[in-house]
Amino acid sequence: MDVAIDHERCIGAGQCVLIAPEVFDQGEHDGLAVLRTGRPDAAHHPAVREAREACPVGAIALSGN
Repeated sequence: MDVAIDHERCIGAGQCVLIAPEVFDQGEHDGLAVLRTGRPDAAHHPAVREAREACPVGAIALSGN
């Protein structure tokens, strides 16, 4: 699974960080989502999918598995 964040859409709600902190973080200066890894381990896939669904602006895109 590949993960991408659309930084033009992200509003820094932080739901992704709360749901999958191993994969997502928030930038120090702007609070927008950043990736800790663009290819998370399979064990994190369910949480990443949940984070995508929880994003209020649909800024998380997944491809692959």
